[in-house]
Formats: sequence, structure tokens, C-alpha cells
Amino acid sequence: MFNEYEPINKKIFQIIDNDGKVINKKYMPEIEDTEIVEAYKSMLFARTADMMIVSYQRQGRIFTYPPNYGQEAISGAVARLMRKEDWLVPAFREMGAYLAKGASLKEIFLYFMGYEDGQNFENAKNFLPYSVPIASQLIHAAGIGYAINYRKTDQIVFTFVGDGGTSEGDFHEALNFAGVWKAPVIFIVQNNQYGISTPFKVQTASEGIAVKSYAYGIKGIQVDGNDFFAMYKAVKESVDYAKAGNGPVLIEAVTYRKGAHTTSDDPTKYRSKEEEDSWDAKDPLKRLKAYLVSKKLFDPEEEENLVEEYKKEIDRQFVEAENYGPVPLEDVFKYNYADMPADLKEQMVEHEKFLKWKEARS
Repeated sequence: MFNEYEPINKKIFQIIDNDGKVINKKYMPEIEDTEIVEAYKSMLFARTADMMIVSYQRQGRIFTYPPNYGQEAISGAVARLMRKEDWLVPAFREMGAYLAKGASLKEIFLYFMGYEDGQNFENAKNFLPYSVPIASQLIHAAGIGYAINYRKTDQIVFTFVGDGGTSEGDFHEALNFAGVWKAPVIFIVQNNQYGISTPFKVQTASEGIAVKSYAYGIKGIQVDGNDFFAMYKAVKESVDYAKAGNGPVLIEAVTYRKGAHTTSDDPTKYRSKEEEDSWDAKDPLKRLKAYLVSKKLFDPEEEENLVEEYKKEIDRQFVEAENYGPVPLEDVFKYNYADMPADLKEQMVEHEKFLKWKEARS
């Protein structure tokens, strides 16, 4: 697969078309029908949660949030292949992968409500916190990959970044060292066409992102990121390649951010309705659903009831997060060092005095 889809040939890896029809039978992955249905349901759950979180934010019940809308097939494919012992080093737009790793929606809600507890991930093993500083997590992923080789453990690192993050030095450093160390890291670039409001065409002079793999002596492939089967196959082949000791893989998942960069953003300021409509035809859920319906694996009339069930569960966990209680003052200070230094202790005491003074005045 890697040889046939060399990035320098400008050939994107795709298995189904926009209507859900298989157009590349040669590379159709071996995956059970039941698992495909579960993948669709998981992607639908993630999208439903995503839309509801935006609604909560508009109601003033949660802080700024980065939607996943339109990119569900990427993390949805990783979700089917990632094991408990594997590492997930995320950016901030991979909800399906978070949930598959073991994070709860309640924890996700808590994080975006400002709670440190939102990144404890009690049931998610080997899951690093979200990385808001762009691309800094890639260095960590490369380091974990190095440690896996050093300790000779059977693990893979999955790490994500957006196309904007490829303009950061951390991206290039991470690929360079992962290549040198032959670290088992799958670098997944979600090329959603915009780095906030900066269009991809002015992000790099390269013909895409996958082609940058040549500079670091690693494998790279450009994949239709809205094609669940193409993403699944590319990730599976990448995992097998890395586990065999061959080193990292760079996957450029070509997709589209159908929503805003965050709930503080207005994409109508920098992109057209025509562009949005053209990408809507490539929607990942529409395509996978069309495939399932054509194979009589899914009844579309069931979807409405399914979504209603999802909404109830999502709302239940959100209400739990809303009633979590105030953030303990010490949480603001205690996570900076293993042992809180004297100056931070003094700051905490001074702030406690200020709060008591403020409460007395009211």
C-alpha cells in the first residue's frame, strides 16, 4: 500500500466514494460487519455529543470548546485499532479516540468547565492530557516511542495534530527524532484545510503534508480522512509496519472542519458557503451510513431513536459535571510541582486571605 501510494505521486488513498460505494476493492480492509456498524454508531455518538456541547456552550453552561464536526472518521478508525496498552497523545479534536481509550464524557465536560479533574481519565490507561499548545505533544509522543523501544514493550503511540501544527518546529523535531530512533509512533495530521482562519494553501509550499515524510526518512501516506475504510486500512498497515520495528509513519488525513475552530470563532469570516457545501458531500457519516444501508446492515429509520438515546446519556453526564462543585483553591497551585515550593504556598495563603476578605465585604 505504501509503495503504491507514495506521497510524491500526489495520489490520495481512498476506498469508498461519496456515495458509500467501494471503488478500491483491492484495499478493502478485513473487518466484521458488526464492527463496521459499531464504528458508525460510535461516530454518530461522538457527533451528537459534539453538537450538544456547542449548544451547552451557547447557553453559557460550558467554556470555549473546539468542535470535532466533520472529522469523525479519523479518530473513529483509530478507535477500532487502538489497544488499552497503546498510548494516545492527543491534540484537542479527537473525541472518538478519547472515548475509545476509556475517557468519559463527564471528564471531557469537566475539562472544558475548567476542572483539573477533567484530565484524570480514571479508566483510560496511557492517555496524555489534551495539548492546547500547538504541536508540543508530538515531542512527547516521539519520546514515548523511544521509551517503548528501550523497554522492548509491545506498544504503539498514536498522536494527532492539525495542519496548522505542521508549521511549528515541534512537528519537524518530533518526526526527525522518531525517524532516527525508529520509534513506533503513528503521526496523524488532521488536514482540515484551516489553521484557525489560515487556509492550507498558505500554510506550506509543499504538495500536501505526507510528502514531508521523505525529509525524515519515514513512511508517509495521504489518505481521504472522511473515508472510514481508508483511514482504518491506513492505520492498520501503519501499526503493523511500526510494530515490525520499521519506525514511525506520517498519515495525512485530508478532511474538513465543518464547524468553527472553537466556539469563539466565526468561520463565515474566512470561508464561503459554496466551499462548505462541496465538502458536505464528502461527510464521513453520510458516506459510511450509505455503505451500511446499501449492504442492509443498518436501518436508517433506527437512527432517530438511537440519537434520542444518545442525547439522554450525554445530558445525564453533563448534568453530573455541572453539579461537580467548586474547584478547590489548592488545585490552582498544587499541579505545578511534585512538592509545592514555598513561594507557591505563600501565594496560596495570600489568595485565601483575599477570598476571605472579599467574602466578608459581601
